[in-house]
Amino acid sequence: MENKITPAKNAMSFGVTFGIILVLEFVLMYVLNIDPSENAWAGVVMNILNYLILPFALIYIAANKFKNELNDGFLSLSQALKTGVSITVIAALIYGVFYIIFDMIFPEFKDELLEKIQRVTLKQNPQLTAEQLQMSMKFVKIFMNPYIAAPFTVVMYAVIGLIHSLIVGVILKKDKPVFE
Repeated sequence: MENKITPAKNAMSFGVTFGIILVLEFVLMYVLNIDPSENAWAGVVMNILNYLILPFALIYIAANKFKNELNDGFLSLSQALKTGVSITVIAALIYGVFYIIFDMIFPEFKDELLEKIQRVTLKQNPQLTAEQLQMSMKFVKIFMNPYIAAPFTVVMYAVIGLIHSLIVGVILKKDKPVFE
């Protein structure tokens, strides 16, 4: 029996779920005015959640579902990679589109964030000259541009998905017998 649902199609709902979670986190942080630079725990929790726990858990669940429910108990490493990278890229695309729209609706957000970053930079490095500070803020502005940040986010999450998928693939891998 030929499988009609591909690993990428199986991953679609998990990627959408992850993307919505990323958007909701961003909105909550903005609405509640939680600043990760001032509340170190918030930044640490978000990073652990967004880069380690959520991607790994969603990739594991999606790959396991594909293996057990859609592929007769078999999962190749390439299927695990397709599943994981699809999940993280879909999530990053959703987040990137949201960030572009958010920037259009609230253009003052970038200015507020830039001021916070400048304060934190000066607090951590009081010996910075005005020229050094200006140069570092120039680079921050470049990466805050939504048309730079969104593609960068997609690439970053694709790499994260690749790494987690390799780990999940090694854990769940079960190849079909050659002579069946």
